[in-house]
Amino acid sequence: MPALVIDDLTIEYQRAGYAVRPIEGLHLRAEPGSIVLLLEPSGCGKTTLLSCLAGLLRPASGTIHFGDTEVTGLRGQALTEYRRRGVGVVFQAFNLVASLNATDNVAMPMRTAGVKGREAKARAGELLHRVGLSDRAHHHPGDLSGGQQQRVAIARALALDPPLVVADEPTAHLDYVQVESVLRIIAGLTDGERVVVVATHDERLLSLADQVVELVPHSVAPPAAPVCVALADGQVLFRQGDRSDLIYEVDEGEIDLFRVDQDGTENHLVAKLRGEHFGEMGPMFHLPRSATARARGAAVVTGYSLVAFAERVGEAKLTHLVGAEQARAVSSPIE
Repeated sequence: MPALVIDDLTIEYQRAGYAVRPIEGLHLRAEPGSIVLLLEPSGCGKTTLLSCLAGLLRPASGTIHFGDTEVTGLRGQALTEYRRRGVGVVFQAFNLVASLNATDNVAMPMRTAGVKGREAKARAGELLHRVGLSDRAHHHPGDLSGGQQQRVAIARALALDPPLVVADEPTAHLDYVQVESVLRIIAGLTDGERVVVVATHDERLLSLADQVVELVPHSVAPPAAPVCVALADGQVLFRQGDRSDLIYEVDEGEIDLFRVDQDGTENHLVAKLRGEHFGEMGPMFHLPRSATARARGAAVVTGYSLVAFAERVGEAKLTHLVGAEQARAVSSPIE
């Protein structure tokens, strides 16, 4: 069975008209027969990463290899075949078809792949037995508990015996009793040297993992002393989507702030002149940069940590500045 190799992966998506990079420069190798746990809070890009592994989305840069197959380079029929037979997906919301019973839900990927009806139903029956649901084979999703629906979803992901399985928050909707049975099933998914990647914030899954990857960005402590930065004409201080650390004051020259739309169009927001501040929102609310800062002509800026900036201008003024920035953002939306 092949290994999963992720090399220098960056994921970028659009939010409110500008680019955000929740994952940047990710490296990962998962050996056959292993369970990899992507541990992170909700909203940090885990579903997008799983979608890239499944060939449903493309990263901004970097590569994903599964054995000899470069997933990020697949197109057309090759991509369709990979999605169909190379990877099984367990969705957070189950995504079962309400009008089909458990057997038909599990058989559906096989029927789509051209497997004959009798063979598909026999295989579905075997998989439902494996997840302990033989007595629920003819029940529809609405007649099943959350844990039972999740087990049907796992059985469906295994329908075509894929060498890679990705699961998004498989315990999110389950109570403690239901979780136990699902954990046992996940632990057995690596049979046959299959690679299993599970994204979750549920630490109860830690005991199953052969490898734990924490995707939460690690905070880099900003320097205690102010940092003076000299910029040439057109030089970028920080880019939209970068992690936020310092708040800046213009000492000389002029700094343009702009956002880049999905089509690459630059939208100028504001020009910051000598004595003006910018970049308050990110450090104060632990957000990525919402705009790019670029020098117009030669410029000099000084960067302050949040604590140092608060000491410099006072807590009340800092709160006022951030409030004014929020109001400006609402009143001046991107065109």
